[in-house]
Amino acid sequence: MISRFVLPLLVASLINIVSVVQAKPFDFAHEVVPILKKHCAACHGGREAKGSFSLNTRKLWLESGFVDPQDVEGSYLLDLVTSSDPEMQMPPKGKPRLSAKEVATLKQWISKDLPWEAGFSFGKVAYEPPLKPRRPDLPPTEGARNHPVDRLIDQYLSKHGLPRPGPIDDATFLRRIHLDLVGLLPKPEELKSFLADTSPDKRTLKIRELLADDTAYADHWLSFFNDLLRNDYSGTGFITGGRKQVSGWLYESLLNNKPFDQLTRELIAPPSEASRGFIDGIKWRGNVSAGQTVEIQFAQSLGQAFLGINLKCASCHDSFIDRWTLDESYGLAAIYSERELEIHRCDKPIGKTAQASWLFPEIGKIDTSASRETRLQQLAGLMTHPENGRFTRTIVNRLWHRMLGRGIVHPLDAMQTRPWNEDLLDYLAVSFSDHKYDLKQMLELIATSEAYQSQVELVEGVAGSDYLYRGPRSRRLTAEQFLDGVWQLTGTAPDKFDAPIFRTKIEQGEASELELRAQWIWGDSAKETPPADETIVVRKIITLPAAVKRGGAVLTCDNSHILFINRREVDRGENWSQVRTLPLHTLLKPGKNDITVIVHNGGKSLNPAGFFFEARLELENGEQISLASDESWEWNPNAPATREGRLGGIKGKWNPVTIVKPIKSWTEAVDAQAKGLLAVAAEGKQPMVRASLLKNTALMKSLGRPMREQIVSMRPSQLTTLEAIDLSNEASLADAFAEGAKRLIAQSDGDPKRLTEYLFLYALSRPPTPEEADLVGQMLGETPQPAEVEDLLWSVCMLPEFFLIR
Repeated sequence: MISRFVLPLLVASLINIVSVVQAKPFDFAHEVVPILKKHCAACHGGREAKGSFSLNTRKLWLESGFVDPQDVEGSYLLDLVTSSDPEMQMPPKGKPRLSAKEVATLKQWISKDLPWEAGFSFGKVAYEPPLKPRRPDLPPTEGARNHPVDRLIDQYLSKHGLPRPGPIDDATFLRRIHLDLVGLLPKPEELKSFLADTSPDKRTLKIRELLADDTAYADHWLSFFNDLLRNDYSGTGFITGGRKQVSGWLYESLLNNKPFDQLTRELIAPPSEASRGFIDGIKWRGNVSAGQTVEIQFAQSLGQAFLGINLKCASCHDSFIDRWTLDESYGLAAIYSERELEIHRCDKPIGKTAQASWLFPEIGKIDTSASRETRLQQLAGLMTHPENGRFTRTIVNRLWHRMLGRGIVHPLDAMQTRPWNEDLLDYLAVSFSDHKYDLKQMLELIATSEAYQSQVELVEGVAGSDYLYRGPRSRRLTAEQFLDGVWQLTGTAPDKFDAPIFRTKIEQGEASELELRAQWIWGDSAKETPPADETIVVRKIITLPAAVKRGGAVLTCDNSHILFINRREVDRGENWSQVRTLPLHTLLKPGKNDITVIVHNGGKSLNPAGFFFEARLELENGEQISLASDESWEWNPNAPATREGRLGGIKGKWNPVTIVKPIKSWTEAVDAQAKGLLAVAAEGKQPMVRASLLKNTALMKSLGRPMREQIVSMRPSQLTTLEAIDLSNEASLADAFAEGAKRLIAQSDGDPKRLTEYLFLYALSRPPTPEEADLVGQMLGETPQPAEVEDLLWSVCMLPEFFLIR
């Protein structure tokens, strides 16, 4: 419970944070544009401006005086479309009038301050982004600014007569770079050390140090890519088996800084099941519209995620907001489709079959006669083609937005829009490809610029199409950053996470002293030599006295396997020479667990077959458990049917397995890989659990974390009433602050000044001001009590200064 002492401070903080209450967005493209095109555009759109009125842009609407959002009923437009006077009415006499519903829609549009799609115009589109990369010449240096980003920014500021933003101090930089690169607050001792360091290159070294922290980097950027790839750990489609995660593959890719072009190719043309979930999308239950099929989802997701273009409109009809057509959307969808894909306009078939095609045939085409796998590989190659500058521009624009608060093209998924600085966007894009699509290198390039290390712009009102760059913009913490910050301050992070990942980089050859206990197993045929094309089932039933806190398994099978835990498919592999890893903390439960594997021997004649499995587990009660394939496992010759990732019934008798003497190639594969992989799986010491690794919660949803049923490239920038309510009394926050209060008192030995300074340094990267210290001193007294410290935590964490990256 928050005391009366702190409540006014808390309310004041929340009022400062909450600037606009967001309502359901008005669908301008589908509700207003059709009305204006039908009744108005012929006379007032494009080059036509009869009566000196053009409706081409929102700015022209507001300047016309035909609409007044402050006096909706008094808007002249409504008088015109409802008038019965032949001399006044619009459309003119003889043309169809607006229906009552259409008039009501226009009235609602005006009342909501004329929502408008960025970049849309009823006039001819004057800007078409270039396809191929462009390498701009860097302008000469001005003063001491030699960084290429700063040279381009200086040229821009000079052209527009704008002042250069001032620099930020070291404390502001340290907090900003920590939150931007790894999503965590810098610790007080790190802040003191950084401020005391007089090295001229300490900021660059700190940037590289943070980027080298592979786990913290992957933990943080996982949220960015989960949003972009609509990947999550629960939600729509997962329960029914109509959706698959790419979490393990994605996290490993981030840990190892996989080049972005390779990451993209593996998503579009998956080399294994691990990265397949993105293109397969969500298989909705029941009947769906033509615009929700997995094929159309594929086109929409690729267009948005990798090209920053909106194909959702163009999946129903030719787009209202840019140049993309229905045929182009269906052509991209047909690359993925394994069936003839009939084109539907507004959910009605038009009697035309889509032909597999790429959006930019200038750099290559798709072979429509090829298999789907080949078509996807061709598409992956075209998407990441060196001549596809749209691909590189899109991702560097997203990274710039993430680091500086606004895209060079904005919004991010409107890449048909002219950038505010074409040279800057093109320079970053070619630099990205020059450095082999290295995400960390691009982040370092941006972060080491003085542009990034500048004071934030003071924004007044909402910027429109006349945006001018005046510096970076302050950004609110994401839901994950906010919770991670609270957990850092209070020491209350969960001790278990939901993401099916390993958080340590796997280094081959590690842990050579680790003893493997697993043996290779098979059915009775292995007493001699198993036949080709034999499929059997092996299983192990185990009972766990407590939940699994952490742990995982390594496994492989000559030739292939499908692994089920508690009758749900969790892994499959077809290359026995590559030992596979599997996190188990989300799959095993207290009590009885059924580990069943359908194993298959390939070949064309008699040949060796074997299955290898070993796991190391730490339970919640502290118990350590080792589980390995050995003589205690059973086998059955009757392979069951499977459906939607579920194991069917298995008939017949179960028998003890046969221990197989490993052949040399098996032993070499296991010795080279399994020990290091298992060492990671069994890693006991783990960094703080992060919110990015947890399933979505009500609090995270209210703080802006999306459900990820759709791609989200930009989370809400403003808070809602629901968030304000949750931030003032949410139970999990209250529990964290209550526990944190006790920890802070113990850590400071009850010294109120030490406690206060530590908290302010950690939360805000600065000591308290004299006024703040005096106010907190009155609150805590000489002997701080948990209730007062709890109130202090509420107050500090609700400050806009805590809630924003500045």
